[in-house]
Amino acid sequence: MAAPVTTELATLGAGCFWGVEKSFRRKFAGAGLISAKVGYAGGVATTPSYRQVCTGQTGHAEVIQIEYDSRVLSYETILDFFFRMHDPTTLNRQGGDVGTQYRSCILFHSPSQEQTARSVIDRIQPYFGHHKISTTLEPFHTFWSAEEYHQEYLTKNPDGYECPSHFERTWERIKSQYSSL
Repeated sequence: MAAPVTTELATLGAGCFWGVEKSFRRKFAGAGLISAKVGYAGGVATTPSYRQVCTGQTGHAEVIQIEYDSRVLSYETILDFFFRMHDPTTLNRQGGDVGTQYRSCILFHSPSQEQTARSVIDRIQPYFGHHKISTTLEPFHTFWSAEEYHQEYLTKNPDGYECPSHFERTWERIKSQYSSL
């Protein structure tokens, strides 16, 4: 008899949510990922729309909310990948996307997730040399699912815009890249 699935949520912002979703689906499909949805979190508007969030006035970030089996995939593993698949040292920016809605952020669902995030940041900061990690740690409040056409956007539109900063790097490559900047 198989053990029951133990599900948890992770909510992360790393720039344009299309590429973030694609990266996480590609990395963790069949490896503990149960679902991934793009949406908005960390702001003040109720039921925000893409147009509202794009103004930068709502305070929301474009995020991905991941449901995962914590027996198979750890939160620390998710965060390790998160920090290797985008540039966490650029404040409110990923590639050409600029604004608070594109900020690097971890919206933690529990004190344990906050503690794990702080621990991971402390462990990986040396890889970025003197470039400080600007990822914000924010308590999770509400996730607003993005409009349906945004869900799995790059699967539906393979030629759609994909932020050039969304790709998996090794820690060695990051250390080499940032030590030369």
